[in-house]
Amino acid sequence: MQEMDVALICKALGDSNRLKIVKMLSDGEKCGCKLLEAFQITQPTLSHHMKILCECGLVDVRKEGKWSHYSLNCETLSQFKDFISSLHCCPGGGCSCR
Repeated sequence: MQEMDVALICKALGDSNRLKIVKMLSDGEKCGCKLLEAFQITQPTLSHHMKILCECGLVDVRKEGKWSHYSLNCETLSQFKDFISSLHCCPGGGCSCR
């Protein structure tokens, strides 16, 4: 995963509403109407959040009639998790252990 992709995901997850949406989607696909019920926001505001999550590749959208159904993109999430796991912290700095 490229650093620019990681940066877009981090930016997308930098909003508490979007973090909550991702957490909700970790339980499986949700209709936009169900997501909207969980927030005190307008439909256009939800659409804005979903656009950001979709554009960074973290969320997929499936249209069914007038409804949009959202799900996590597991491949992107796995790549993001792998990137985060590859980061290491060495106490005292100056680490050459890895």
